[in-house]
Amino acid sequence: MELFEIILSIFLGVGLAAAVGFRVFLPLLILSLAGYYEIIPLNESWQWVGSLTAVIMMGVATLIEIFGYYIPWLDNMLDTIALPLATVAGTAVVVATSTDLSPVITWALAIIAGGGTAAAIKGNVSAARLTSTVTTGGIANPVISTVETGTSIVMAIASIFVPVIAFVLVIFLFFVILRFYKKLRKKRLPRN
Repeated sequence: MELFEIILSIFLGVGLAAAVGFRVFLPLLILSLAGYYEIIPLNESWQWVGSLTAVIMMGVATLIEIFGYYIPWLDNMLDTIALPLATVAGTAVVVATSTDLSPVITWALAIIAGGGTAAAIKGNVSAARLTSTVTTGGIANPVISTVETGTSIVMAIASIFVPVIAFVLVIFLFFVILRFYKKLRKKRLPRN
């Protein structure tokens, strides 16, 4: 495999991992559909992701997840179980999309870039929902859920069709998160 194709497969996986940080099953459904329709190549041992059975299972899980986030008390509960699930799913999408790399490189990259990206984004999204629950009594949570779902769709589709742009969006997301925490830290530091 050419170096350019390897880099694109990594960008694809990292973009999908970021999308997993917003919704766990939606990017997996999009990946499954892309594999089923042979839009993207899947890792040899992950061909099952592109099967009709996987498409149906991911579709059902996606619907349950999306509608679950619109139930006020259930959304915060889903966030508690979604963080470890997002980490695992972020790792899995990088493994599934990384073709022609040695297993050691694939898994190291998947755990660090895939799982790390998904966990970082999911952690921040969960914190935003918790803040919304505390400050608005959960009234704004459906708006946050809609934005999360939309962002997940955009990130997943961009990852499949234009992985370079998806990777740039991931870097932008990390930049925004970093700026937010720098501002938060400045507010907490005592002034002399």
